[in-house]
Amino acid sequence: MIPACPSAEWAFWPEREDLSAEFMRLLAAAQDGGATIAECLLVARQTRRGDELSWHREWISVAETSRNRADAALAAGHMATARRNWLRAVNYYNAAVLPLDPADERRRASIAAMQECARSFLKFSDPAGEVVTLPWLNGHSLQGYFLPAPSTRGPAPTVICIGEPGHRKEEFLFKLAPHARERGLSMLAVDLLGARDDDFLEQIVRRPDINASISHVVDYLCSRADVDGDRIAVLADGWGSSFVARAVVREPRIAAAVCDGGLWDLHERAFMANRIMLRDATIVPVPEVPPIARNIDCPVLVTVGEDGWLKTDRVRKMVQQSRNHRLDVTLKVFTAEETGAAQGHADNPTLANEYIFDWLASRLAPLAAVPA
Repeated sequence: MIPACPSAEWAFWPEREDLSAEFMRLLAAAQDGGATIAECLLVARQTRRGDELSWHREWISVAETSRNRADAALAAGHMATARRNWLRAVNYYNAAVLPLDPADERRRASIAAMQECARSFLKFSDPAGEVVTLPWLNGHSLQGYFLPAPSTRGPAPTVICIGEPGHRKEEFLFKLAPHARERGLSMLAVDLLGARDDDFLEQIVRRPDINASISHVVDYLCSRADVDGDRIAVLADGWGSSFVARAVVREPRIAAAVCDGGLWDLHERAFMANRIMLRDATIVPVPEVPPIARNIDCPVLVTVGEDGWLKTDRVRKMVQQSRNHRLDVTLKVFTAEETGAAQGHADNPTLANEYIFDWLASRLAPLAAVPA
């Protein structure tokens, strides 16, 4: 059994880095209403090491408990409690599928239950959110959750929140939506999977036009009367590639972007160049300014943790050189002393998202902030 009181240097599944990282994400999500610490520790105590199905069963159990609690609260007219429990159920269902194969029927059933909870949360939010369909490819549409800004007079500034290909949008409902709402911003949470199963992911990532997906999202937002087409931003949550940065280059209607600014693209180029240079010393080194960054016209925010995968000294150097090329780029490095220093700010996403949404609010100049 997993110990109930781990030390500061613990890992709940030392032989499974992915499950340990997921558990840390769940604990961090408690700050924003995506979990409760007590429920996380309960699952940890009951999950058996070496038994992946045990992980699945325990998270499904707590997810269904939260879902039933939400449904009971709805029936009794307690809307705030219902919304909170639907959000926690969303996160627990999402955690439950991690060790399962994409073709596993239990995975599909868990994802369907997660999406039903997300829809319930949207339906009974105030103002109510929407499930929206956005045309993209022949035979495949994008799907998003649109959460309108509260108490706005006229079209509102809007943030597109998207993760890496394969990441699902449901997490943004508790992780990012409150930050947008408190600052008078509408939010569209979107992913590339649409209504398809995870086994469709490989076909998506192989497409040469994957970066064009953001333009289709902007097309949809510009068609809405409640969205200010001149104040649309995009946020790449937990970026691990230059996917969104490449999309921003193609889309002049983006007013501000939170992404890697092309740093991962340069990192990959440098890695390959170093391997080649070991065999051929005449190879010219990779430039220190990300090629993508030279072609981004809108203001960009890059946030990194000093314990993340990219070396912060090199990031600072590349950002400074990007500024020399007149790119409007802001860099925020989160240190271990303040937390938020892990890759993707996984140890304290709340702190990072407060900074990110304050920056977005200042760039988009929302009409009015809404009290928490």
